[in-house]
Amino acid sequence: MAVSRWRAGLIAGLAAGMLYIISRGLALGRLPLLGPHDTLTFFGISLAIMGLFVSYSPMLRGVRWFGAVVGAAAGAIVLVALTFRPLNMPLPQILDTLWFELHVVVAFFGYALFAIGGVVSAAYLLTGVRSYLDVYFKTALVGWTFFSASMISGGIWGYYAWGTYWLWTPKELWTSVLWLFYAMALHVRLKGARWDNLSAWLGIAGVFVMLFTYLGVSMLMKSSHSF
Repeated sequence: MAVSRWRAGLIAGLAAGMLYIISRGLALGRLPLLGPHDTLTFFGISLAIMGLFVSYSPMLRGVRWFGAVVGAAAGAIVLVALTFRPLNMPLPQILDTLWFELHVVVAFFGYALFAIGGVVSAAYLLTGVRSYLDVYFKTALVGWTFFSASMISGGIWGYYAWGTYWLWTPKELWTSVLWLFYAMALHVRLKGARWDNLSAWLGIAGVFVMLFTYLGVSMLMKSSHSF
């Protein structure tokens, strides 16, 4: 019953977030994916969506804390988004392509799964429940797949926008770092039980690499991906 209650709360919050995104998108005539207000909102919604899917895993059946933690994190991210001013201008021509939208959407799905992987990795270190580590591996693998799709669609967008698949900007370099980090972390997980603790710590560290790639680079370094 408790699990059903938090899942209902997560679904209600997700529905409210989706309604906001849809209404804002209809008003703008485009997907709202510009600036910290929109991207943080979409990150929070992505976290709720992926958290809801992951909550149905048999390995998390009856686990009450998972939905509460993910729901609280998603809500907190959306609240932070509300502190930023929405950008209501039309998309610059260079961004007015489905490849840009696909690039951003699947990137945030990957980010959300990396964040969930960090949560269950921390839970493994605190409790020793090995099934949490199995959830981490699956979320990291699917997240890495989403992120790979984001890199491919981003390369295609870059080709149409600048005539090249790669620009060597700070954002693109850190995108490569994040992709390689999770490729390495997934291989460590495959090495067996002796590496479980290291694998869990990598799952936690990956969240910080992801956050720097998403927020740190945009705020600290000039790039075509800057806010």
